[in-house]
Amino acid sequence: MTTKRTAQQIAQQIAQQTTQRTAQRTTQRIASRRNWLIRCTTAALSIGAVAGQANAANVIAVRVWPAPDYTRVTIETTQALQWSAFPMHEPERLVIDLQGLNIDPVLRESLAKHPPSDPWLSKVRIGQPRADQLRIVFEFNTAMRTQVFALPPTEPYQHRLVMDLYPAQAPDPLTQLIARSDEKERQLDALLEQIDRPQGASTPSVRPPAAARPPPKSTVSRLLTLAIDPGHGGEDPGAIGPGGTMEKDVTLLIARRLHALVEADPNMRSLLTRDDDWFVPLGARVAKARRVQADLFVSIHADAFLTPTARGASVFVLSESGASSAAARWMANKENGADRIGGVALASARPDREVRQLLLDLSTTAQINNSLKVGSSVLDALRQVGRLHKAVVERAEFAVLKAPDIPSILVETAFISNPEEEFRLTDDSYQQALAEAIFRGIRASLAPLWNSPSGRRQI
Repeated sequence: MTTKRTAQQIAQQIAQQTTQRTAQRTTQRIASRRNWLIRCTTAALSIGAVAGQANAANVIAVRVWPAPDYTRVTIETTQALQWSAFPMHEPERLVIDLQGLNIDPVLRESLAKHPPSDPWLSKVRIGQPRADQLRIVFEFNTAMRTQVFALPPTEPYQHRLVMDLYPAQAPDPLTQLIARSDEKERQLDALLEQIDRPQGASTPSVRPPAAARPPPKSTVSRLLTLAIDPGHGGEDPGAIGPGGTMEKDVTLLIARRLHALVEADPNMRSLLTRDDDWFVPLGARVAKARRVQADLFVSIHADAFLTPTARGASVFVLSESGASSAAARWMANKENGADRIGGVALASARPDREVRQLLLDLSTTAQINNSLKVGSSVLDALRQVGRLHKAVVERAEFAVLKAPDIPSILVETAFISNPEEEFRLTDDSYQQALAEAIFRGIRASLAPLWNSPSGRRQI
């Protein structure tokens, strides 16, 4: 019996040990699987965090463009931003909230460096009210109206958030032009007095009142007004030459030289649609010309082509087909078209749609004919400076040429994509030669207007 019980005990003991070992192995497998799941989860979270960081928007650049017309602020990022904007008053502010963007050194440093000469923007503050939200506050010097909008990627930029900050009381280009014209007449008056004064006569310490002075000797019944338009600007560099020269810079330099030549002529005056590096929408360029009742609109450009061999200057006017489509768009977008038509021909009863369309077509036809005369004269003058791309005035549907009531030309001074012409465009003497040629051509074509009060339609 003793031996039998011992065998049973041994069997039980073996069974217990087997059970224990099985339990231990099961526990170890469970623990091992739990650890494996933890490691997998941790890895997945890490991968997700890295992926989230990779997909988060990074700031590429922040650009601030202060200008007399408005200030533009652009934030360029690798991804589209989620944003909201709202104004605040006393003091005047604009608040921009950006989601999922941390305070970036590029953002902070760029906004902190906004030019103190900015006429509209006094201060920029940046903060992070929440972990997932960035706040930018623009403080203004005066009442403003603002536009905030996003732009999809387009060469050479990625995603952009644009803030256009306009003064509520917009500067009037006509007022500015009149002020400069008055100063020009005062300078001319002083010069004529100096010429008429006998030699050795001293300058009177007190000038006689204006009523007692003879009127200045003017050769014209009115000053002819030119709107000079340097192409591109600001965010829009235009064409870029193989050496890195930007069209927007070249056109501004040539336009400034042309402006100086016009201002030196006692019979003419001019308005620059931009006089520094900022962006002006195409419609705003034409609107400025119309606001000052320009006798001629001259847009300055530097062409580019797919191959570097293209070369020479060109002059463009609006094409017949372009004028027709522009008229259709103009009529569709401007329901109060009679206001514009009234300035051209009829100022009485509002004509019906067919008559308005006919008047617009007639106005555009006269604009094209006058533009061709000016363009031909400018092209002849440019021929004396360098090579022409085409020997005749060309026609194309340039948006800035589509004002129906202002003769308009677009001068392609050269091909900036041609290395040789790019080099010449950066030369001061060549820029001056181009400006002088354009001026001679304009002056020759506008001379018949000098004694014509209504000469705009009599070029």
